[in-house]
Amino acid sequence: MFTLTEVASLNDIQPTYRILKPWWDVLMDYLGLVMLMLAIFGMTMQITKDHMACLPCLEDPQGDLGATGEFFTEETTEAPPASSATLFTSAPTVTKDLPDSAVHEIHSTHQQTSVASGRYVTQPLPTGVKTNLDFQQYAFVNQMCYHVALPWYSKYFSYLTLIHTLVLMVSSNFWFKYPKTCSKIEHFVSILGRCFESPWTTKALSETACEDSEENKQRLTGSSATQKQVSMEGSDEASNANSSTPMLEMRFSADKPLAEVPSSMTILDKKDGEQAKALFEKVRKFRVHVEDSDLIYKLYVAQTMVKTVKFILILSYTSTFLAKINFKHMCEPDIKQLTGYKRFFCTHNMAYMLNKLLISYMALILIYGMACLYALFWVFRRPLKEYSFEKVREESSFSDIPDVKNDFAFLLHMVDQYDQLYSKRFGVFLSEVSENKLREISLNHEWTFEKVRQLVSRNAQDQQELHLFMLSGLPNAVFDLTDLEVLRLELIPEVRFSAKVSQMTSLRELHLCHCPAKVEQTGFTFLRDHLRCLHVKFTDVAEIPAWVYLLRSLRELNLIGNLSSENNKMIGLESMRDLRHLKTLCLKSNLTKMPTNITELSPHLIRLVVHNDGTKLMVLNSLKKMINLIELELHNCELERIPHAIFSLTNLQELDLKSNSIRTIEEIISFQHLKRLTCLKLWHNKIITIPPSISQVRSLEALHLSHNKLESLSPALFTLPKLRHLDLSHNAIPTLPPDVGLLHNLQYLALNSNKLELLPKTLFRCTKLKVLLLGNNALTAFPESVGQLIQLAQLELRGNCLDRLPVQLGSCRMLRKNGLLVEDHLFDALPVETKESINKESTFTSGL
Repeated sequence: MFTLTEVASLNDIQPTYRILKPWWDVLMDYLGLVMLMLAIFGMTMQITKDHMACLPCLEDPQGDLGATGEFFTEETTEAPPASSATLFTSAPTVTKDLPDSAVHEIHSTHQQTSVASGRYVTQPLPTGVKTNLDFQQYAFVNQMCYHVALPWYSKYFSYLTLIHTLVLMVSSNFWFKYPKTCSKIEHFVSILGRCFESPWTTKALSETACEDSEENKQRLTGSSATQKQVSMEGSDEASNANSSTPMLEMRFSADKPLAEVPSSMTILDKKDGEQAKALFEKVRKFRVHVEDSDLIYKLYVAQTMVKTVKFILILSYTSTFLAKINFKHMCEPDIKQLTGYKRFFCTHNMAYMLNKLLISYMALILIYGMACLYALFWVFRRPLKEYSFEKVREESSFSDIPDVKNDFAFLLHMVDQYDQLYSKRFGVFLSEVSENKLREISLNHEWTFEKVRQLVSRNAQDQQELHLFMLSGLPNAVFDLTDLEVLRLELIPEVRFSAKVSQMTSLRELHLCHCPAKVEQTGFTFLRDHLRCLHVKFTDVAEIPAWVYLLRSLRELNLIGNLSSENNKMIGLESMRDLRHLKTLCLKSNLTKMPTNITELSPHLIRLVVHNDGTKLMVLNSLKKMINLIELELHNCELERIPHAIFSLTNLQELDLKSNSIRTIEEIISFQHLKRLTCLKLWHNKIITIPPSISQVRSLEALHLSHNKLESLSPALFTLPKLRHLDLSHNAIPTLPPDVGLLHNLQYLALNSNKLELLPKTLFRCTKLKVLLLGNNALTAFPESVGQLIQLAQLELRGNCLDRLPVQLGSCRMLRKNGLLVEDHLFDALPVETKESINKESTFTSGL
C-alpha cells in the first residue's frame, strides 16, 4: 500500500514556482490534497471493513411453518429430549417473525416433551424462523449479494475519488511539466529570482528617490537661469530660424540629460556589477524568446477549462448516485438450488460512512469548481497578453521601461497575483536607462584618469589624440583631459556628453564611429561653439545625431555610411543651412544622385568629397549651384565621362575623379573656362588617349593620369607652361616624346611601371626636376645628362635592364643615398668618388 506522502508528491512542485501560483491555484492545490486524503481514507475503510450481511426472505410463511412443525414433530418423537432442547436453543430468534399461534404450539410441544422426559424445564422458548442455512452458506450469500445487489458506486466510490483527484492535480500543474513551457517558466523564475535579489535592483530603486529630490531642487533653483538662457539664445537664433529648425529643437530636447551620479553613491563590487550586466543580457534575450508566442497562456487556459469541465462532470454524475448509497438492499441471486431461497434482505455496513464521505467530497468539488470558474473569469476578463509598467514608470526615474506582450506579459500578470514587488524590481532590468547607469558606474570605476591618460598619443598632425574602442560607454575621466585635441570613439553603444565636456577647452576634432551619441544642453552649447571637425560613421542615416546639424562653428563634416536613394531626403541633414561656417563636406556612401538640399551649403562650402563605393552617380545637376567650390572629389562613382555640371564651377581649383570608368576625356577642352583649375586627377580610370585639346587648359599645374591604359602621349600635353607635377605611372607608354623638354617648370615626373626603353635627352632640360620615377620599365641605358638635374632629390631606377649607372649622378647635389632607388649591385659598381659624394651629403644631412 502506498503512503500519503508518496501520493501527495504528485501535486508537489518546486518551491520557486510558488510565485506563479495565484490564490485560486493555491486553494485548488489544498482542496486537491484534502480530496486525496479523503479518497485514501475511504479506500482504507472499504478494504478493511466493507461487508454485507444477508438473511433470506420467506415467501410463504404458512408453508414454511408446516414444514417446520413436521420437522419438529419428527425430532420430538425420534430425538432424545436433551437434543430437542438443544435444537431450540440453538436458534433463539427463529420464532421472531412467526405468528402467535405457531409460537404457542411450539411452546406447548416443548412443555409436553419436557414432562414426558420426566423433568420440568423453565428455559424460555426460542423465537425466530429456522432457515436450515449453515455458516458457509451465509458467507457465500453475503459475497454473492455484495457483487449483485450493491450498486457499483458504493463499491468504487473511493477509487473514483482518487482518480478524479489525481487528474485534477495533474491538470493544475501541467503547464509546469509540459516540455515547451516548463523550460520558459523555469528560466523566467530563475531570472526573476536573481533580479529580485540583485544588489543593483535595490540600489537603482533606492537612488530614484534621491534623483527625484535633486531634480525638484534643480527645478526650483534653476528655473530663472533657464529662462534667462532661453531668452539669450532665442535672440541669437531668431535671425536664422527656418521651417526645419523647430523640429530639430524638439528632437534635441527629447534627449533628457543623464542625472549625475550622487557623490554618496557607493561603487558596486566588481562581481555584483558583472552579475547585473549578465542579468540585463539574459532579460533581453529572454524577452525576445518569449514574446514571440502565447503558448503558456493558451496552455494555462486549456488546463483551467479541463478542470472546469471535470468539475461539472463529477458534480453531475455524483449527485445522481448520492441517493443510491443505502443501508438496506434486496438481493436476488440465482442460487435457489443451493440454499432454497430466492430473495435475501441485506445490509451494507459502510453505507453511512460512504454517504458522509460523498457529501464531503461534493462540498469540496463545489468549492474547487467555484475557484475554476473564477480563474476563467479572470483569464478572459483582463487582457493578459499585454502588460504595462505604467505604475513603475510613474514611481521611478526609469520612464523607458517598455510594455511587454504575449507569454512574457502573462507570466508577469501571474507574478502580480503573488506580489507586485517582483514585477517592479524586474522592470529595472528592462530599462535601458538603468542599464546605462550600471554601465556608467562600472565604467568609471574601471577607467580612471590615470588609465585614460596613458592612452593619449600624438597623431601625424602632432595633436594629442585619444582613441577609445568597444567600451560600454564614455568614461567621465575623459572630460578631465583638458588638453586633448582629437577624440576618437569607435563601437561604443552609448555615448553621452555631459556638461563636463566644457572642461575640454582644447577639443577641436571628434570621431564617432558607430557610436550613437547624446549630449546635454550645456555640453551641446560648448560643442557648438568649439568643435571644428566631426567624423560620423554609421549604418543608417537615422543614426546621425540630430545635434550634429546645429554645430554652427563646424568647419569640416565627414559622413560615412548608407545614404541610399530612398534616404536622400535625409541628407539635407535636417537643414544644413545652420552649419554656417562649414567649409568641407565629405560623403562616403552609395548615392545615386547628388542631394538637392546640399545646395544650402553652397554659399560657404569650398570642398566637397563624394566616395560612392562603386554606386553609379547619375544626377549631378545640383553641383551647378555650388559656385564657390574650390575642391571637388568624385571617387568610385562609376562615371564614364567628365560631368558637364563641373564646367560651371568657375572657382574650382582641384578636381579629383579617381577610380571611375572614364574612357575618353574629349570634354577636357571645356576646362579652359575654369581659369583657376590647377590640379586635375584622372587616375585609376580607363583612359586610352590624351586629346590635343588639353593644351587649352593652360592653368594646370598638376596632372595625375596614373593607372590608366595610355599607350601614347600627345605632344600637346607638354605645352602646358605651368605644369609642375605629372604622374603617368602604371600605363603602357613605350616612348617619351622629346617635347617633354618644354616643361621647364616640371618638378615631379612619374613614369614608373610603363614600357619605356629609351629616354630622350631633352628630358634633362627640365632642370627643376626634384623627383624622377622610372622604375619597372625596359631601360637598358641611363643618359649621362642626368648630371644636369642639380635639384634632383629622388631617382627611382629599380626594375629596369641597366648595366651601369652614370658617374654623373655625383653632380646631382640634392640626391641622397636614401633617395636613389636602384639595385645594390648597380650602386656598388659606381666609382668610389661618386659613392663617397652621395654618402657624404647623406651623412651631412643626417648630422643636421
